[in-house]
Amino acid sequence: MIKQDIKKIKASVELLDEVIDWMDEMLLSCGFTGSAKIQLDIATEEIYVNIAHYAYEKEGGGNAVITLTIEDEPLRATVRFEDTGRPYDPLSRKEPDITLPAKDRKIGGLGIFLTQKSMDHMSYEYSDGKNIVTITKNYVSD
Repeated sequence: MIKQDIKKIKASVELLDEVIDWMDEMLLSCGFTGSAKIQLDIATEEIYVNIAHYAYEKEGGGNAVITLTIEDEPLRATVRFEDTGRPYDPLSRKEPDITLPAKDRKIGGLGIFLTQKSMDHMSYEYSDGKNIVTITKNYVSD
């Protein structure tokens, strides 16, 4: 392991830039650049915004705990998102039919689908009253 850091933050769309800046600082300091970093940024945005929008709908807000671990040999980043909002497994949703024209598709689900496709690993578990989504991206230089 090269580095690990944990960020506890209010689950609010307004704080997304703070999350991405925190993550990018660590990624860049470990040599995680290019399209691999961009894919992690997009996946992090998708998951964090979903937590902000949906996890605490009825409670009026809550926190997210994000753990970023960067390992070497091979270089890879793992991001673990935890929230104590309502249980929801984003991976249980049926994949969107991307063969349909955009106007004929149901709204929702495309972001998680794209996250799954761009990450090397994605998992969900519900444990101790927490939703836990974990994504891993192996670094490949551009």
